[in-house]
Amino acid sequence: MTRRSWIGWQFIGPFMAVFALVFLAPIGYSVYLSVFRTRLVGGTSFVGLENYTNALSDPQFWQGVTRVGLFLAVQVPIMLGLALVVALAIDSGRLHGKAFFRVTIFMPYAVPAVVATLMWGFMYSNQFGLVGNINDALNITLPEPLSANLALASIGNIVTWEFVGYNMLIFYSALRVVPASLYESAEIDGAGAFRIIRAIKLPAIRGALVIATIFSVIGSFQLFNEPAIMRPLARNVLTTDYTPNMYAYTLSFAGQQYNYAATVAIIMGVITMVVAYVVQLRGTREN
Repeated sequence: MTRRSWIGWQFIGPFMAVFALVFLAPIGYSVYLSVFRTRLVGGTSFVGLENYTNALSDPQFWQGVTRVGLFLAVQVPIMLGLALVVALAIDSGRLHGKAFFRVTIFMPYAVPAVVATLMWGFMYSNQFGLVGNINDALNITLPEPLSANLALASIGNIVTWEFVGYNMLIFYSALRVVPASLYESAEIDGAGAFRIIRAIKLPAIRGALVIATIFSVIGSFQLFNEPAIMRPLARNVLTTDYTPNMYAYTLSFAGQQYNYAATVAIIMGVITMVVAYVVQLRGTREN
């Protein structure tokens, strides 16, 4: 190898070392764990793809996948729709006090997820929280937010509250780089506000929409903090396999089934990667 080639490796060497250590090594170790099984009697043995076969036929795993899939299909469009409406309103120039609304709506994103979940969990409680206080004050019985039928919607409300501001900022930043001359030309041609949004603003921020959707897809499949923190309030509803991540966590740290937990984690990683790639591919084609 020539001296010139070595100089190139000296530049990329530190990056490649860090990349291999923090990105490739954890994935490789998880794959390694997933093809073994550790038993109290018999020790660790190589089982090949048996863990994957068991996971793909595990009803507890698929119940969690179905639940986060429903969460993704309902919560993400609502959250991104609200964020887009807010970004368009702030960018329109017709909203008084837009700096106040921009900061206020973004502020929940700065609240740690644990704190936000504890706050909402307290409000959801029908024994000592806001729902319980309303029931006592008005002598009524409101639907329990953490019941079996409403728990997923209640969690979606928390996630929406947390991330509307984050996605709003992505959309608003994309809108700010659209040349003002396009709006002026459209107004001269007689276009109204909704026509400008449909013909100029939405196509201009399509890339930001795709990016925000991909982030939201990944976040939905990683759902863990909210149901895990509120689980003491509704143990019969928010079970240890409520989401795939909670299932993998329980298998690993409560059941000592590290190999099977690694298998579940890898399968979820592949599912997330495929769905995110489909979203990106569809957005690119439409573009």
